[in-house]
Amino acid sequence: MKRKIVTIAIILVCFLLECTVFQGLALGSVTPNLLIIVTSSFGFMRGKKEGMMVGFISGLLIDIMFNDLIGFYALIYMVLGYVNGFFRKIFYDDDIKLPLILIAVSDFVYGNIVCIFMFIMRSKFHYFYYLKSVIIPELIYTILVTIVLYQVILYINKKLEAEEKRSASKFV
Repeated sequence: MKRKIVTIAIILVCFLLECTVFQGLALGSVTPNLLIIVTSSFGFMRGKKEGMMVGFISGLLIDIMFNDLIGFYALIYMVLGYVNGFFRKIFYDDDIKLPLILIAVSDFVYGNIVCIFMFIMRSKFHYFYYLKSVIIPELIYTILVTIVLYQVILYINKKLEAEEKRSASKFV
C-alpha cells in the first residue's frame, strides 16, 4: 500500500514540475518529459505490470489536463511502460547506461508517435521540422534531467524495497 501511495506521489510531483517549474526553464519552448522518465524507470525497475500502471496514470493525467481525446496519451505511456518492463531482468542499480538508453529511446518513440498521429494524420507533414525543433531538443533535455531525476527515483525504490524485505522477514 505504501508503495502505491509513493508511486502516485512521484507521478503527481513530476507532472506538476513538468507543467510549472520546467515551463519556466524551457529551452527554445521545449521542456523535458518527466513522465517518460518516471514511466520508463518504473518499467525497468519494477517490471511490465507496474510500468503499465504508471504509464497509464501518467498518460491519463496528460489526457485529462491537456487533450480533447481521452486515452491517447494513456495508451502511449502504458505501452512504453510495458515495453520497458521487458528490461527488468538486465537492469542493475549501479549502471546508468541502460536507463539513459531506454529513456532516450522511449522519448524518441513517444515524440514520433505524437508527431504521426497528431500532425501527419491531419495532413500537416512537417516531420523533419518537428524532428529538428521538438523531438531532438526534448530528447536531449530529457536525458540531462534523467541524470538527476533517475537517481532520486532509484533511491526511493531502494528504500521501499528494503522496507518491504524487512516487513516480509517479520512474517517468516
